[in-house]
Amino acid sequence: MIRFEEWTLSSSLSRRDVLRTSAFGGLGIVVAGSLDAIAAPAAAAVTRRAGGYGKLVPDPAGLLSLPEGFSYRIVAETGVTKLESGEPTPSDPDGTACFARSGGQGFVLVNNHENSGKEAHLVPPLPGLTYDPGAGGGTTNIVVDADGKRVGEYVSLAGTHNNCAGGRTPWNTWLTCEETEQRAGGGYQKDHGYVFEVDAFDREANAEPVPLKFLGRYSHEAVAVDPRGPIYLTEDANGPHGLYYRWTPPKNYRPDKGALRALALSEGGDTAGRLQAMSCFKGSRHIADLSEATRTGTRYNVKWVDVPDRDAADTSARKQFKPGQVTGSRKLEGAYWADGGAYFVASFARSDDGSANEHDGQVWFYDPASETVTLKTIFGVNPDPDADTHYDGPDNIVVDPHGGLILAEDGDGIQHLVGVTAEGRAYPLARNDLNDSEFTGPTFSDDGRILFANIQSPGHVFAITGPWDRRRR
Repeated sequence: MIRFEEWTLSSSLSRRDVLRTSAFGGLGIVVAGSLDAIAAPAAAAVTRRAGGYGKLVPDPAGLLSLPEGFSYRIVAETGVTKLESGEPTPSDPDGTACFARSGGQGFVLVNNHENSGKEAHLVPPLPGLTYDPGAGGGTTNIVVDADGKRVGEYVSLAGTHNNCAGGRTPWNTWLTCEETEQRAGGGYQKDHGYVFEVDAFDREANAEPVPLKFLGRYSHEAVAVDPRGPIYLTEDANGPHGLYYRWTPPKNYRPDKGALRALALSEGGDTAGRLQAMSCFKGSRHIADLSEATRTGTRYNVKWVDVPDRDAADTSARKQFKPGQVTGSRKLEGAYWADGGAYFVASFARSDDGSANEHDGQVWFYDPASETVTLKTIFGVNPDPDADTHYDGPDNIVVDPHGGLILAEDGDGIQHLVGVTAEGRAYPLARNDLNDSEFTGPTFSDDGRILFANIQSPGHVFAITGPWDRRRR
């Protein structure tokens, strides 16, 4: 399991713009990483410990800055590269997973497109691949060779809405999540807010898309799949805050390719298994919101509460609980299964959105064996989002095969891919030199040689290579 060191900072953290008064002011906060990089200016007095791959070298093309020795190639570009059906690559690439092709022939990227319908390039509603002709989101599969060079791209799912993140399964499929509660009507022919399964290789398996309704209808963000069957899901919502969910399969379910689709199509499949929301406790004290935790290493016991109506016919899933029943969090985002459990991200918290404390990012780890969640790292409120050594708003997450984590920044100001070493030090891995659009979808090739990642707007998919074994620890 990844180990995270702690450093304690006692200072008053300033907030930007209208958020100048921080709930953290004067409070001793524990954050992970180089404090002078991710917390308040007062942390500069702390001796900086080396980590990462060195300083970022400005990109002459003004697109993507990387450490010395690293390089990138553009794999797909919205409106420029073409699908095999002739249309341009769709807008807003988001959550992505990489799957190895047989025989060392390269990889397939399953790439979400977070389209709400207003974007310039929607996922084309191709026959047999479209859930709802009125929706413009979906996924494309991008085929690349062993060096990450583009071979081709094709639609694998169309007619879904706001495909944000998701998660890969152990059987080489991708679960793509609709971040919406959109109902049928006004151009939409079907309800939305579901999870769909996309095969990385078998095109026929993607025909006639089936929503996995047993996973609930809400503003899905990401999933982490336990190889034994359970699925853990994040909800990006507010008013009230989103929840963290667990789906446990019914008896006789065997996790494998095609099993989720077959379950969804079976009699009673819409409510198969149990969908539950997380409820956290410190001793006997209920934890209302994950922002209560301000120190890494904070651990809560977990209980699970059944969702009364998972399809949210009349009331949103997160609104079906009484006060004190479940634990919420603002901006629950990325998720990833590793180390025998599920990592998940809370992107930020503010006092004026109902959060108990303020932060600019938390990474949690749920351990199913002990039924606990542990705070692995926390980012203090960013005092200057336009400074290149400050990070905020982690979103998509991937476990780095070379050690630690990679977080896609979706905050204010300058945007980065941020690494967190196994010892808990934050470092910049890449910087968006083009604009302030978020990074999305970091995912490594199975051999660890290539990191694929996206800048959502105007829409670039990159293959990043370099001396991964060079990192200073």
